[in-house]
Amino acid sequence: MTVPSKVLYASEPALDVAEFRRVLVESGLGEVRPVDDEARLQTMLDNANLVLTARLDVEGKPLLGIARGMTDFSWVCYISDLAVSASAQGLGVGKGLMDEARRQLGPSVAISLISMPDAVGFYERIGMTRMTDAFWFGRKS
Repeated sequence: MTVPSKVLYASEPALDVAEFRRVLVESGLGEVRPVDDEARLQTMLDNANLVLTARLDVEGKPLLGIARGMTDFSWVCYISDLAVSASAQGLGVGKGLMDEARRQLGPSVAISLISMPDAVGFYERIGMTRMTDAFWFGRKS
């Protein structure tokens, strides 16, 4: 993909589940998400109260990336997915999505997430602080 002339960032709470799935798969995040369970993906979208998209500003406005999270819009936001199609990685789309999240949430809302091991450097490069005291109850299915 050539460098896009313009990427449009927006809130898209009614994002189509097929587009969501496609970006998860193309980003590599599909390896650890239930991409073969459309009902579960739809529930993931339906229950997120922050769904941000990055679309290329050309005919058809193809989806390049998504940031999906849960927030109280006052204290903290947990980003559960940050996915950028492989063809758009390295073009600033992931940073753009995080910048849009920060813009929409405002300076009084902290943002947290759990990084995939190969993405740690990205989060450090965009200025996020690595935390050591995170805890997890794993899911059963």
